Formats: sequence, C-alpha cells, structure tokens
Amino acid sequence: MIQADDFIVPAQKRGYDFYTGVPCSFLTPFINRAITSDRTDYVGAASEGEAVAIAAGAWLAGRKTVVMCQNSGLGNCVNPLTSLNYPFRIPTLLITTWRGQPGVKDEPQHELMSQITQSLLETMRIRSLTFPRMPDEITAILDAVETEISISDLPFGLVMEKGTVGDEPLVDQAVIMTSGGTYQDLTKGGDRPNRYGLLETVLAIASKDTAIIATTGKCGRELFTIADRNAHLYQVGSMGCASGMGLGVALNTAKPVMVLDG
Repeated sequence: MIQADDFIVPAQKRGYDFYTGVPCSFLTPFINRAITSDRTDYVGAASEGEAVAIAAGAWLAGRKTVVMCQNSGLGNCVNPLTSLNYPFRIPTLLITTWRGQPGVKDEPQHELMSQITQSLLETMRIRSLTFPRMPDEITAILDAVETEISISDLPFGLVMEKGTVGDEPLVDQAVIMTSGGTYQDLTKGGDRPNRYGLLETVLAIASKDTAIIATTGKCGRELFTIADRNAHLYQVGSMGCASGMGLGVALNTAKPVMVLDG
C-alpha cells in the first residue's frame, strides 16, 4: 500500500499537476489528496468523457494532466479518447480502477467491464500498467509513463487495484466563489439566424487572441472557410466534448476562450 503523496509528489515533479475525474471508492483517498494538495489542481467532472475533454483542454493550455475514473466509466471515455486524444495526439495519464477484479467480491454491474478493462485500453491504443502498490515501484512506473508518452503522444493507463492507496482525509477548505457570468437568450424576438451568418458575426466581435473551440461537423468546417486562425481548434469527432475542452483551456489561461457548440 502507498499513501497518495507517494505518487502525487513525484508525478508533480514530472509536471503532472492538473487532475480531473469522477469518483470511485478505490480512488477516494487519491482524489481527496489531489483536492487538498497545494501541488495540484483538481476539477470534478460530471462524466468520465467530460473529464477526458477537460484534461485535453488543460493540455492545450500547457498543463500535464491526470484523469481519474472507475473502469465501469471507461465506456464514457471511448468517444473522446478515440476521436479527440488519438487524432490530435493529446496525452494524459489515465488512472482507472479495477472494479470487479477476479478474486475480489464486488457489485454485479462491474462483472463484464472487469473482464475487458485491459483489452479495452489496448484496443484504444493505450498502453497500461498496474498502478504501483508499493512506494519502491513508483519511480520506475512514472519513468515508463514518461518514456511511452514521449514516443506516442497518446494517453497512458494505470489500473488501480482495491486497497492500493491508504486513507486520506478530505480537509475542508475555504472556497472563494467567483462572480457568475451573464446569460443571454438570443433565440427570441426575431428570425433564427443561419449558422454561417452567426459565425461571421462571432468572428467580427472576437478579438484576434480569442481561443475558439468549434464543435464537430459543419460548425468547424464553416469557421475554417470563413477565417482560419491559429487560435481556432476545429474539434473533429468527440461529439459533446467541446464545452469540457473549453473549460480546461479557460481554467489555465487569462486569454478569452469561446466555445461554439450545438
């Protein structure tokens, strides 16, 4: 067994300091420490796929990322891992638990995924190792992660078994709430604009340094046709992940970020 800092500290020294994910009881002490540590930032996600998208956005803004989830949620990760991370070559360290591991009593919903966890990662071209159970295993495993990612520019998986990380309390911290943004409904009071015209208007008002993430399909294609800029990302594939990616970028830059979705 290890303590969370046994992994988080050397991982942070290698640059991994942005964590996002969805809870699992196996991950509780690890997530608790990622939240409370002053070495890391943690963003909770509504789904595993959203966590992958948030991490992709943070990587675009220069962060090295860790995504944490239960293996039963790997199905939600398939979309962005295969159609966002793979074609764009966006790496992340994916820590997934092994619920339903053979010989470990667990809930029936984990039965099938437990049998295909490693093969599913392999099918998605994601190399994986067992998450380190002892402190003296950590350095070699992190070195292997770094070596493989430097070659492939793809995610790398670590599969965490039950009881790997010792208990870690979640210490309440004062939360500074930022003021909310404004909401405008522009769908009433006139004819609905067409997409091309709307994109022209967006480009007319957006500053040149505004990062624009355009969702898959004709939105991104037409934006490219109107004006291609270095600050544009045309999100081919990964349907439904544009907002998560935009959040990951916006949390890590002072520059304006705009997401075109829907």
